[in-house]
Amino acid sequence: MAEMRALIDRLESQQMLSKEEFITLITGISIEDTEYLREKARKTAKRCFGNRIYTRGLIEFTNYCRNDCYYCGIRRSNTGACRYRLTKEAILDCCKTGYELGFRTFVLQGGEDAKYSDDIVVDIITGIKEKYPDCALTLSIGEKSYESYLKFYKAGADRYLLRHETANKDHYSKLHPPALSADNRKRCLYDLKKIGYQAGAGFMVGSPYQTVDYLAEDLLFLKELSPHMIGIGPFIPHHQTPFADRTPGTMEQTLLLLGILRLMFPKVLLPATTALGTIHPLGREKGILSGANVLMPNLSPTMVRKKYELYDNKICTGDEAAECRSCLGRKMQKIGYELAVDRGDYKP
Repeated sequence: MAEMRALIDRLESQQMLSKEEFITLITGISIEDTEYLREKARKTAKRCFGNRIYTRGLIEFTNYCRNDCYYCGIRRSNTGACRYRLTKEAILDCCKTGYELGFRTFVLQGGEDAKYSDDIVVDIITGIKEKYPDCALTLSIGEKSYESYLKFYKAGADRYLLRHETANKDHYSKLHPPALSADNRKRCLYDLKKIGYQAGAGFMVGSPYQTVDYLAEDLLFLKELSPHMIGIGPFIPHHQTPFADRTPGTMEQTLLLLGILRLMFPKVLLPATTALGTIHPLGREKGILSGANVLMPNLSPTMVRKKYELYDNKICTGDEAAECRSCLGRKMQKIGYELAVDRGDYKP
């Protein structure tokens, strides 16, 4: 116990460990030492952000995708998916609802849908920023060229989320078809940072073929990249994918890794994800109590929420946006936090 706590203390003070030390921490930590680490992570988050939790209004605007990732419910080959696209007007209606509820960040998330050309995306960005100039806009629409990212940034996009999924090339190839590569995914992330976005990366916890070595490599890659946002959540299988029968990731390992990431990156924007809330009724609260400081309630129209099914049993698919936010507000109050009404930008 003493040796493990010394390792945790060093992670807190130096914000980094070696690969071997990360492996030791992930594989050898006891329940008691995990609580010790989570408490340190919670205190670190409170020191940087107080008890304020940033909210982002999530708008899932298309579930068409050109990619065929083996874990994803909206993959191209899933002929059972009920596809949809939101118009610019529908997206702006979501923003209006969200703004009135107190959201000051909107997240446009979708599959890699060729119907939304760069010009159409720019038009949507411009429309949102003209109506809501005091709001931040995050895009999460996959791998693009440097030129496309630059166009979106110049149009007013502030942030970009692109999970790297796994930093190990061999592991990446087992989760994705040959057309996709870990190198290109990383190229995109470095392009986003170079352009000036607040950039977000992240990975699945417990994905098929994942080893503790791969998790350690993910932590080392994130330290090298130094993103402004990190999104991690448990792998949850979808019944219409090649990984339908795989074992889900665990809440316990996800909470441990959230705590590790908070100690590595004291000021990073770190969500307690919907996936975490899906595998346990108190998952998001436990995520906040492990150092997370962001929640992403859904602003998508209720008629499409069930259709944006990346994994099975996703929560909050029937809630109105107002229900979703007020419910989260109550959940946060119960554990001593409050939802903030501001953009919640990354502050170096």
